[in-house]
Amino acid sequence: MKSSKQTILVTGAAGYIGSVIARRLLEAGFAVRALDILRFGGESLLDLWGHSEFSFMKGDVRDAATVAQAAAGCYGVAHLAAIVGDPACRKEPDLARSTNLGGSKLLYEAANKAGCQRFVFASTCSNYGKMPDPESFVTEESGLSPLSIYAETKVAFEKFLLGQPRTTPCIPTCLRFSTVYGLSPRLRFDLTVNEFTREVALKKKLVIFGEQFWRPYCHVVDLARSVVAVLQAETAAVGFDVFNVGDTTENYTKQMIVDEILRQIPSGVVEKVSRQEDPRDYRVNFDKIRNRIGFKITKRLPDGIREMREILENGMLLNPYDPRYSNI
Repeated sequence: MKSSKQTILVTGAAGYIGSVIARRLLEAGFAVRALDILRFGGESLLDLWGHSEFSFMKGDVRDAATVAQAAAGCYGVAHLAAIVGDPACRKEPDLARSTNLGGSKLLYEAANKAGCQRFVFASTCSNYGKMPDPESFVTEESGLSPLSIYAETKVAFEKFLLGQPRTTPCIPTCLRFSTVYGLSPRLRFDLTVNEFTREVALKKKLVIFGEQFWRPYCHVVDLARSVVAVLQAETAAVGFDVFNVGDTTENYTKQMIVDEILRQIPSGVVEKVSRQEDPRDYRVNFDKIRNRIGFKITKRLPDGIREMREILENGMLLNPYDPRYSNI
């Protein structure tokens, strides 16, 4: 039976962030149509299978027929399908470009043709590359300096979306996500906070490189909440605009992350390897999304470390080093 609720197409819905977004949208009263090629399996969506407002399509965003079918009848799109992260994009550069840019353009065009009203794109703060002034914070108005295929494709698709005619029926919003961490139905340990916590919690020696370089961090739940918040906001407040997603107080160096972990696990053993140059080094300001739509985070770094430590110390995972917990 056709739902009377607004349907959101979530691409990459079986992924680390997408699987949390799907749940948050359902909790917020939307219907969810999930689209995923399932490169890493679909176990993260199994508990949603019987939900009356959830449906699933297996498919590739690079396929025109698939995205046309997926977008039909939807109110909006939350677009996360991508080859995610620098290592994965370096490993398969042609696939990364054809998916992250070519597939994204195809999807937007299908959404526009289908009459979708909203299009929320999961971009990244990696677009900033390196701060020109190490004492300052970058904002949405700062220059972009993509230093990887991953960031290059994100920047290119942002430009594509923001260059659409203002009369288009499908209103785009770009969200530049902080570096993510925390528990998800599709767990990953190829992420800094999760990986560092795993090593220390399991009594391994943690080796860190370039402990002085900055990044912003945000819990996966709060990144998911930002997508819902944008979809619920008035289009005049968020349309044809870009927002950093996170909290200005949640910028950390690797050393600061280690210090937070050692506060919870004082017995941890850490070795630092000096590295004086890192192509990415940036602190980000997040005032815009807070001031514009009132978005605030609900979890901070110690919360993510604590939940990760607890599941590891309690043996919730049979093998925390299983390749399934990585995108590479």
